[in-house]
Amino acid sequence: MGRWLFLATLVVGGAPLVIQTVRGLVRGRLAADIVAMLAIITALALGQYFAGAVIVLMQSGGEALEAYAMGRASASLEALLARAPKLAHRLRGDAIEDVPVDAVRVGDMLVVKPGDLVPVDGEVADGTSSVDQSALTGEPLPIRAVLGTALMSGSVNLEGALRMRALRPSAQSQYQQIVRLVERARQEKPPIQRLADRFAVWFTPLTLVMCGVAYLVTGSPTSVLAVLVVATPCPLILATPVAVIAGISRAADLGVIVKHGRAIEQLGRARAVVFDKTGTLTLGQPSVAHVEALDGVSAGELLRLAAAVEQLSSHHLGRAVAEAGRARSPSLPPVAEFQETPGRGVSGRVEGRAVSVGSPRYLSDRGVAVPTAPGDGTTAHVAIDGRVAGAIEFADRLRHQVPALLQRLAVLGVTDTVMLTGDREAPAEAIAAQAGIRTVRANLLPGDKVAAVRELAERHGNVVMIGDGINDAPALAAATVGLAMGAHGTAVSAEAADVVLLVDDIARVGDAMAISRRMRRIALQSIGFGLGTSFALMVIASLGHITPAAGAVMQEALDAAVILNALRVR
Repeated sequence: MGRWLFLATLVVGGAPLVIQTVRGLVRGRLAADIVAMLAIITALALGQYFAGAVIVLMQSGGEALEAYAMGRASASLEALLARAPKLAHRLRGDAIEDVPVDAVRVGDMLVVKPGDLVPVDGEVADGTSSVDQSALTGEPLPIRAVLGTALMSGSVNLEGALRMRALRPSAQSQYQQIVRLVERARQEKPPIQRLADRFAVWFTPLTLVMCGVAYLVTGSPTSVLAVLVVATPCPLILATPVAVIAGISRAADLGVIVKHGRAIEQLGRARAVVFDKTGTLTLGQPSVAHVEALDGVSAGELLRLAAAVEQLSSHHLGRAVAEAGRARSPSLPPVAEFQETPGRGVSGRVEGRAVSVGSPRYLSDRGVAVPTAPGDGTTAHVAIDGRVAGAIEFADRLRHQVPALLQRLAVLGVTDTVMLTGDREAPAEAIAAQAGIRTVRANLLPGDKVAAVRELAERHGNVVMIGDGINDAPALAAATVGLAMGAHGTAVSAEAADVVLLVDDIARVGDAMAISRRMRRIALQSIGFGLGTSFALMVIASLGHITPAAGAVMQEALDAAVILNALRVR
């Protein structure tokens, strides 16, 4: 009865494995599975069903472990990847209907609500708002959207509702153009050879030579099978997947989702790390950078009065002023007679004084002349009692973890750090200097970033790209390992990346690279011990001193040893 059970296991479980390995050979892939395939076929031919069944179970177990790890990562990303613009709010007379973005036609009137992604490229036909295009352009500060302002698909409407006219269908809009660039980068990305397959390149021919020796010495096909059984590379088939799943699981505990085993294998080998700027190195949110006071008012008093008015505003710059004011004065005074013109400014009475904060045009409309060129979107001007009292300048802010991360990357073997950004050169250089990044390339389009990543890959061999925006997605796909800031990043960047941070902490990049290095080190230990032991057993089997059944039992003991060692990654 047992013999028939082993035969059923060998045939039912072994057939898919043999077919899969043959397909890989046809495609030119010399993998660790070849020896196992030969052992399965030979065991079936010689009637050694027990030995063959053990090989099938071992092989299937390794693949099941990897499939489990990848399924776990995929499940964690489902909610994250649901952010792409899929629906548009189209106007039909006075009614609003939700339609798929593919159904939008040129000339359609669309409503973009606060918090919505702009579904297709278009222009504002009515309304005023602030629109965040940082994921597309790298510019950290939102643009002011008014009548006639061009909007790119994938931008985020922050405040007021807008009516826009579609200028291009979904397939020709900016978002889809970048998606197509991602697909092209994926197709042109050179395949990464897995850790196990690199050892299979020389171990498989060595095994075949030992099979020939066994037949010459003993003249018995059973000895050939014994060699194949003890040579079936358990450390490659089992130890590496166990180490990989342990590494992926450990990374997931830290909020780092690794989509496939090749990524965790390659992450720690990077010699060059490439960063996007806005939202990756920086917070991607405006903050108060400088307060300039005039007319005898102190900077602290100017900020306190402006923050008191801005605490009632819904504008993102207003919130930044209020936050900065509370940092200096935890208790802001109350405001009376508050008024807000969306996207332009606010005014009110604080401690009996009339305070206005906003654009030069807003203050001019209130009878206050501002000696500054209008249209400066990074500065808010402040008037007190009808006179200009100063200005508040905004800038993006470097994440506080970045300098320590750069030092850790150097310890982990990274020799080159590069910033690639679509932002202007001056702010990019300033952020790079604060971070300690050596090379800066600014004013880049998505295709330029891909070319830069490939150039670095030719020079260093292994490149990690870290980004969060839509314009980063093609470069993430082209890098050896693409890593997306998924906590606030875009769906297309998360889809293009190999690794996704689900927590808004860039320091976890260093943790992930350290886990990768530890995983590789332990996997190599298991491989070295396992293959060395297998070779010793091959020599003994080639002399006819090991039967196939005994060899299978020995391999199981070897399996247990290398698996226990690989679990140390966790």
